[in-house]
Amino acid sequence: MSEIKKTTHEMIQETDIWAGLNRPDTELKDIDIAVFGMPFDGGVSFRNGAKEAPCALREITYTIPPTTEHFESLKGLKIKDFGDVNTESRDTLFQATEVLVSEFVKSGTFFTMIGGDHSTTIPVLSGIDKALDEPFGIIHIDAHFDLCDALGGDKLSHGSTERRALELDNVPDSESIFFIGTRSIEEDEYDFMKENKLNVINAHQFNQRGVEHVLQQVKAKMERFDKIYLTLDIDCLDPAYAAGTGTPQFGGLTSRALLDLLYGLFELPIIGFDIVEVAPKLDPSLTSLFAARKIVTECWGHQYRKMLNKPLQL
Repeated sequence: MSEIKKTTHEMIQETDIWAGLNRPDTELKDIDIAVFGMPFDGGVSFRNGAKEAPCALREITYTIPPTTEHFESLKGLKIKDFGDVNTESRDTLFQATEVLVSEFVKSGTFFTMIGGDHSTTIPVLSGIDKALDEPFGIIHIDAHFDLCDALGGDKLSHGSTERRALELDNVPDSESIFFIGTRSIEEDEYDFMKENKLNVINAHQFNQRGVEHVLQQVKAKMERFDKIYLTLDIDCLDPAYAAGTGTPQFGGLTSRALLDLLYGLFELPIIGFDIVEVAPKLDPSLTSLFAARKIVTECWGHQYRKMLNKPLQL
């Protein structure tokens, strides 16, 4: 894997990134959370730029304290950044990612992947599938379904992520995935939806029902799984909150609603999550990048709270 890039204005030590929680010399068995990047956006159908996100995100994490928005300390949390999976071809990139994720899952290590476009989730799900001998569920928070059999002729596009997931051995059926925040559909997906039952709360329904009601529905449907993976496309947020993404869709979730949703979702047996489609160059103010930073660190806080078996203290 490639080394973590440093900023041009200041050399950042690896131990400084991720709010000073990174432990680069720690063995896998001794860490709490593994994190790695996939700087790849060759699966996009419109605007690129998501490949820049892993490096750009690391570069703004040395400035933050190891705390959550609920005023909890994360100082005891041991993170290890494994760098970027970065190869010359998509085939070798996906193969290497699959092997890495499988290792994390087999060891019981909670992990986070920083994309990259949403096609980077395909090998992550495949790695989970190969590591398990039991079914797992997927929560897909996104403006799009990503259920196209192919997009632009590409069966591994960012619009085909969950279609490929449904071909995995340990994803039992179309109701194994819960879609949240969706507000766009391709013709191919529309035809698929007519023939298959899906769990969907679109953006309009989310706004009408509220976070608590949404959480009740998701938990009721996903309680059959002992392991769940969460994949989050930054375009689930309304462009007002995250403009730097390749395919923004008007009418999305608010930042507050998303953070509250994630807090509740981590009451489920989440084994890992990713955040994808952050394209820093598409937004000079870097709203999407800063949103991603908050999402990642708050999710780590939820995981740490579960590890310590502590209730949220307000």
